[in-house]
Order: sequence, then C-alpha cells, then structure tokens
Amino acid sequence: MRVIAGKARRIQLKSMEGMNTRPTTDRIKETLFNMLSQDIYGCHFLDLFSGSGAIGIEALSRGAASAVFVEHNRQAVACIKENLTKTKLMSQAEIMPVECQTAIRQLDDGKRHFDIVFMDPPYNKQLEKEMLILMQHASFINEETMIIIEASLETEFDWLETYGYIATKVKKYKTNQHVFVQRVLEK
Repeated sequence: MRVIAGKARRIQLKSMEGMNTRPTTDRIKETLFNMLSQDIYGCHFLDLFSGSGAIGIEALSRGAASAVFVEHNRQAVACIKENLTKTKLMSQAEIMPVECQTAIRQLDDGKRHFDIVFMDPPYNKQLEKEMLILMQHASFINEETMIIIEASLETEFDWLETYGYIATKVKKYKTNQHVFVQRVLEK
C-alpha cells in the first residue's frame, strides 16, 4: 500500500496485520481520487474509521488543507502516526483516538467545517447508517459537504432520504462500492 500521487507520492504506508482492517486497494484509491480531483485541493477532510490512515494521507498528499483521522483501535492509531510521520504530513493532521460516534459529538461544536467526509466502517453492520443519523444536524457539515461511504456491494442505501440525504453518485467495484452522499437542504 502506497501513496499514489502528490507530495508524498510513492511512499510505502504501513498497514495493520490481520484482517481487522481492509485497506482500500491502490487501484480503488486511485479511482476514488480521480473522481475527487477537482475537490481535494485546499479542502478540510474527515476520515472516519481511518484504519491505517491511507485515505486521509492521500488527500493531504494531493493538497487537502487538513485532515482529521478518527480511529479508536490503538494499533491503528500508532500506524496512522507512523504513516503521517513517514510522509511528513503530521502538521496538517489531527488524530482523534476515539469511537466515531464520540468523535462526531466532539466535532459538533460549531468551530469546524469539513468539505469531504470519508467513512469506511466495518461492512454489513449498518454503521454507515448510524453515522449519517448522528451527522444529520451536525454543524461541521452542510449541503455542500461531500460524504463518501465505502461499503460492501450488498449494502442498501434506500433509507437515505428518510434521514435527509441523497445519493449523488455510486461507483461499484468487484468487491465493494463508493456511495457519494449529500445532506438535503433543510426547509
């Protein structure tokens, strides 16, 4: 696993041993960031369920102004720190070593805004639904915020509108999918 483009290009990233995390493959990561190419530079990026931090690090390498990494697994947090140090991107990063539910409540203080929120929760546990419900009225996102969910191909998103979201794009791969979601303007 490596950084694909930008100032940290080609740097190999450490990932956790075992299958507790499913690192996004370089090919899928490249496809995702090609779709985001117009939106990354200068953005504020939130990486929920960060794992090794590879997605947020790729965003920083490609010009994101800042990234917040949310990961509660201590081994993964150590991995994120090592990867940020190796890529020399630590100064633009903040690591929140807490559960994503806790982080969402802590970030909802009216002092921050994220342009892109990426989440890669454990598959088939409906955690993406739980996160979107928690962010339904959060101050750190708005109708312009792009929310990207990495999920299994079996994951359904027919419930989005019930909670004030719409899917704007879906990109399916052989083993998973990226669902692009935005909050609907409140009336």
